[in-house]
Amino acid sequence: MNPEQARWFAENFANVVGNVERVIMGKPEAIRLAVTCMLAEGHLLLEDYPGTGKTTLARAIAQSVQGTNSRIQFTPDLLPSDVTGVTIYDQKTGEFEFHQGPIFASIVLADEINRASPKTQSALLEVMEESRVTVDGQSYNVGQPFMVIATQNPIEQAGTYRLPEAQLDRFLMKTTLGYPDHEATMRILATGGSRPRSTALPAVISTSQVAEMSQLAASVHIESSVFDYIARLTAATRTLDDVRLGVSIRGALALVRASRVWAASLGRHFVVPDDIKMLAIACLAHRLILDPEAEFNGVQAVDVMAEVVGSVPPPTERQPA
Repeated sequence: MNPEQARWFAENFANVVGNVERVIMGKPEAIRLAVTCMLAEGHLLLEDYPGTGKTTLARAIAQSVQGTNSRIQFTPDLLPSDVTGVTIYDQKTGEFEFHQGPIFASIVLADEINRASPKTQSALLEVMEESRVTVDGQSYNVGQPFMVIATQNPIEQAGTYRLPEAQLDRFLMKTTLGYPDHEATMRILATGGSRPRSTALPAVISTSQVAEMSQLAASVHIESSVFDYIARLTAATRTLDDVRLGVSIRGALALVRASRVWAASLGRHFVVPDDIKMLAIACLAHRLILDPEAEFNGVQAVDVMAEVVGSVPPPTERQPA
């Protein structure tokens, strides 16, 4: 990526973020993380309270990029075929016909994902990793862009299933929207909660441009000293007393992908250590499996990751290639 391409990337990124901000007020950082996740070809896990705008966020991103969106309400009786689709025999033609499930969309909102059984949750593993669905031995691509925005309610745990580590590892980021501040709340109330605002959002970028931006972000330069910093951060998570399982290589690669998009969104064609520090908690904290005793004592993965970021020194000079 050259400086001119970085400026073009940052301009388009800002247009998408600004468009989404028209319906999600007072949450610019959360929106930037969500758009970064999409352009890094990853998936987003939102752990937040009901009514904070999770569904609106997914719909607004899909509309901003001329994409399609769908919403899957995860319940204990939801079947894998309800997510991926099903093959049905057509008596008129004498052939089996595949009927696509709601997973075939640009932006898929998996609402309260932890309420579905592990069997149904496992239906997402392949599509989140490879952007395709296999039904009855036949594979179907879901297209590009493709992003799953899954939600969890951090308060009500009755009737829920804990997400398996393999699925948590497939989410590029985990973050929260939270409640808006007073000023943003006043602006929201002044609109009267008008629903049409979120359904009439204009597209500001095409899906082909999204694919181009994703490819362009992969060419953002990263110094060897920054790679070393990422390696030291992830290695540090594996030696802590409170952590039973640290960050995997998949997590380190996720941080690399996200940092490239984040740097380009700021108009840079290279990654700096501050990009890593900014994204480390969102990209890595949810991948930590804490020791049961530490969890019982109230230790949070976010706090552990923040401690790691504060204790591992960033590079101060370039390393020779």
